[in-house]
Amino acid sequence: MIEVKKVSKSFGSTKALDEISFSVKKGEILGFLGPNGAGKTTALKIITSFLPQDEGEVKIDGLDTIKDSLKTRKRIGYLPENVPLYEDMTVYEYLKFVAGIRGIEKNKIKDRIDEIAGSCGLVGMLKKPIEELSKGYRQRVGLAQSIMHNSEVLILDEPTTGLDPNQIVEIRDLIKKIGEEKTVVFSTHILSEVSAVCDRIIIINKGKIVGEGTPEELTGRAELDEIFNIKIKGDKEKVLRQLQAIEGVERVEADKGEGDNVYSYKVTSKKGGNVREKISGLIISQGWNILEFNKKQVSLEDIFRKLTK
Repeated sequence: MIEVKKVSKSFGSTKALDEISFSVKKGEILGFLGPNGAGKTTALKIITSFLPQDEGEVKIDGLDTIKDSLKTRKRIGYLPENVPLYEDMTVYEYLKFVAGIRGIEKNKIKDRIDEIAGSCGLVGMLKKPIEELSKGYRQRVGLAQSIMHNSEVLILDEPTTGLDPNQIVEIRDLIKKIGEEKTVVFSTHILSEVSAVCDRIIIINKGKIVGEGTPEELTGRAELDEIFNIKIKGDKEKVLRQLQAIEGVERVEADKGEGDNVYSYKVTSKKGGNVREKISGLIISQGWNILEFNKKQVSLEDIFRKLTK
């Protein structure tokens, strides 16, 4: 549905995007993840024809976004990072205006607004002037306008900005529902967003794609240190010394202890170092009382930090 091939974009001497390529299938929810200034918004503006790329091409359903700009825009719903709203209008007036310019038949506009208002939690806000709305409700209005024309592709730039935790869950559920039938791309720097919503993730940093795949695939490919958390009852200095002596262990850290000679240790080794059995064997041979032993699971946050630092 969306094809991006070797797209580059510069602003003066700053290269915002550097030959990025990816595709998104119909019915897929793609999370565009990256730190502030990574190039996420620039990429989305190019996909939606708000900005032309310097190099490369973008196609929506086989149509080129530059050669067939008007046709591709009709297939896209777009929620920009900063939602442009007419504050002197009521929510209903604004959505009616959007419905008109999106070509919805006049006799169907009211029903469509009612449907979208229910989906986006705006039923009680339709008569209110937009200038009186909180930031969270303004975001909902922006989302409502983006899905007004029932587009095939939905592009959302930071869609949950300004929402409270309950509203975030509601918008997540709405995005997942939309993604059952449509292609959805949304950008964020909030890691929990992509874990909760996305089928696939692209991580971008300094204008380049540095990671791509499902959360599980990214976790499996991550070359990260392995960390074991162990709680042992025994002489602290002896435990530290012998844990550190294990082949493959890079470092050992101990906390201040819980009294009665009980300390927690953080043991770090390179991935594939196979130190778990060695640690277990040492504990058994020394007769130490083990109160806790677990391996820290690699998280999306760990991967994100490794790929974007």
